[in-house]
This record gives sequence, C-alpha cells and structure tokens, in this order.
Amino acid sequence: MTPHGFIFHDRDALKRYCADKREAGLKVVFTNGVFDLFHVGHLDSLRRARAQGDVLVVGLNSDASVKRLKGEGRPILPLDQRMRLMAAFEMVNAVASFDEDTPARIIEDVAPDVLVKGGHYQIHEIVGHEFVQARGGVVLSLPLVDQRSSSLIVDRIKKGLGADA
Repeated sequence: MTPHGFIFHDRDALKRYCADKREAGLKVVFTNGVFDLFHVGHLDSLRRARAQGDVLVVGLNSDASVKRLKGEGRPILPLDQRMRLMAAFEMVNAVASFDEDTPARIIEDVAPDVLVKGGHYQIHEIVGHEFVQARGGVVLSLPLVDQRSSSLIVDRIKKGLGADA
C-alpha cells in the first residue's frame, strides 16, 4: 500500500512541514483520535475536516495511550498499521502519533489554523482550543452525521451481536 499522506515519526519534521505549508499560504487543519477500528463515521469526519482547509494533519494516539484510555484489548490495530491506513486516505496529507493521553503537545507542534473534533465535544471541551484560538485559529465541533463508534462496535462484537453499531 503506497501512502497518499506523509507519515511523520519525528515531531520536528512535522513542525517544519506544517510551518512550510502555512508559509506557502495554505490553511492547516488538525484532528486526532484513536482510529483503531475504521468505520464510515471516521471517513465522513475526515472528509469534513479536510474541507475546512488545504492540508489535513491527523494525530493518532500511540498504542500505550490507547490502552490507558480505552483499556485492555485496545487498540484493535497497532499504531504502525493505523498510521499506514490513515496515510492512504486521499484527504489526509500527514499523520503523526502522540504518546500522551491528550493531543495538547502535538497541537502546539502543528499549530493548526483549524482544529476539528467530532460533534460529541463542546468547543470548550476540545483539547487545544485555547492554544488555537489564542493564535487566531478556529476550533470546530462538527456534528456527527453517522452515529458510529469503534467502542460500540467492539462491545457488540464481544456480545456476539455483530458490528452494526
């Protein structure tokens, strides 16, 4: 699988990439999540996030971070596979991971013009909103169109109900 987007393992390289894009007059958008079981809700969210600017950077929780946040048995897919899959989406320009429980540091590294999360968050609940707004950026909580959830799918599978969540 040849990735469409860049995969960054070096945060300094990610910072330079984003700074170069902004210097070229492009609007950098950032979103983040676990993305360990892809579903159509994720696809819709990524498309709508990308529509907010010119360059979409996606931050993925590391495996250790996912385990701390979601518990044993997660992530479903390991980080290297999640990064490769995410980079393959045509709307994603760059992918990087973070090991912390929140994306606060990577948001500061990316310094996005637009910070996007799914609609189950209020603006004041979105990690990084103060940093982005202080720089003159925009923070958006996009309404969820397709109420899908990886956690609900995993729960249904464990109960033998299938993945209709």
